[in-house]
Amino acid sequence: MAKRYHVSRSIAAPADRVWALLTDAAGYRDWNPTIVSLEGRISAGETIALVSTVNPKRTFKLEVTETTAPSRMVWSSGMPLGLFKGERTYRLDERDGATEFSMTEEYTGLLAGLITKAIPDLTESFSQFADGLMNSAERNRGS
Repeated sequence: MAKRYHVSRSIAAPADRVWALLTDAAGYRDWNPTIVSLEGRISAGETIALVSTVNPKRTFKLEVTETTAPSRMVWSSGMPLGLFKGERTYRLDERDGATEFSMTEEYTGLLAGLITKAIPDLTESFSQFADGLMNSAERNRGS
C-alpha cells in the first residue's frame, strides 16, 4: 500500500516567480525552514543532494526526473526492480496572476510498507515548506 503526503497553497504571485524559487537550489535555505542543505542543479536528469531537518544526519540523493516550466517538476529516489520508490511532484497552476501550488510525495513498491514505517510523519514539514514558499513568492512578487 502506498503512503502519501500532500500540501497545497494559493500563492498571490505568478507561477514563474514560484518556479524560480523551486528551481534555485542555492536559495532554498533563504525561504525553506525544512532544509539543512540542498546541493546540485535542479534540472531534468540531474541528481541533487538534500539534507532535511526531519533527518539531518542523512543525505538524500534525488533525481530530478521531470521539469516542465513553470508548471510541473518531479524528484525521485528508490531501489532497483521497483522494490521501493519515493516520488515528489510539484504542480503550479496559474490563475489570474495567482498560483495554485501543490506538492505530493508518494512511496510505492513491494517494500514500501516496511520502509515507510521508518519515515517520520512529514505533514508539519510539508506545511512549513509550502508556507515558506508562499511567503517568499508573495514578498518578492515585485522583483
